[in-house]
Amino acid sequence: MSRTSKSPRGVALEALATAQHALPTYSSRFSRKDFTLAQHFACLVLKSFFRTDYRGVAAILADLPELCRALGLRKVPHFSTLHKAHARILSFGPMNQLLDVTVRRALGDRPRVELAAGDSTGLETSQISPYFIKRRSPKHKTPQVTTYSRYPKLELLCDCRTHVVLSAIPTLGPRPDTDRLVPLLFPPLSRGVGIACGLFDAGYDSEPNHLFARHGCHVRSVMPARAGRPAKDPGRPPSGRWRRVMRRYRDCRYGQRWQVETAISMIKRRQGGYVLNRSNDARFREMSLKVLTHNVMINAEAA
Repeated sequence: MSRTSKSPRGVALEALATAQHALPTYSSRFSRKDFTLAQHFACLVLKSFFRTDYRGVAAILADLPELCRALGLRKVPHFSTLHKAHARILSFGPMNQLLDVTVRRALGDRPRVELAAGDSTGLETSQISPYFIKRRSPKHKTPQVTTYSRYPKLELLCDCRTHVVLSAIPTLGPRPDTDRLVPLLFPPLSRGVGIACGLFDAGYDSEPNHLFARHGCHVRSVMPARAGRPAKDPGRPPSGRWRRVMRRYRDCRYGQRWQVETAISMIKRRQGGYVLNRSNDARFREMSLKVLTHNVMINAEAA
């Protein structure tokens, strides 16, 4: 099981090196050039690392001049500057470039993954503890719970050996995972990441998913064949060749699928299982930042 670095300086330097490989120096030739995009990204990673907001990370940098010197900052960026950088750097294109660089820094120039596992998780939209929610209304004898009609949902594909996230899709839940295997599995393969075997839970079970993974991507897909209505005819085999194979044979490596649960737990325990932004686009960017910070922390520990 991989560990993550607890040193802010190590995490900041790894984030700086990652962004220098993935992003241009400045967003425009007409910019003021007070800070580079790599320095902005390092500050945003520290924001997620310290589990604070833009004002909080600006105050932390002001209190730690040695950290500013390590990042080459001549002055502390204003919190509004970091807010604008958050929207600029964590958009779709730059985010995928940063994720690709973190994967290659973790696995090498020709990354090869023997076992990859995919899953999804929901995040809270506030920092209120579940214990407070249960006790906030003393008038009712039954404990209260908070329910959401829509909530932030993060879909992940990670390497079972290193817990490095290979692909991430921020979206909204609830929604089924049956049609999510293709957008989750295709991006790392298109970036040159070789995957030998992919482990998924029964929520991804469908014959088209097996065909896409095995014939289209040459990835051995393993997922329990539990979709459908077996109660009507329990002895009837599932439809499709590969779903019948999944019903007859049990791959001994499927137990390693829980490594993706470990990666999700690492993200939530270290960076919080909530998002602070209010708009959906900002929440998607915040979830992407959590994923990038997770990979940066793993690379900083391995450095």
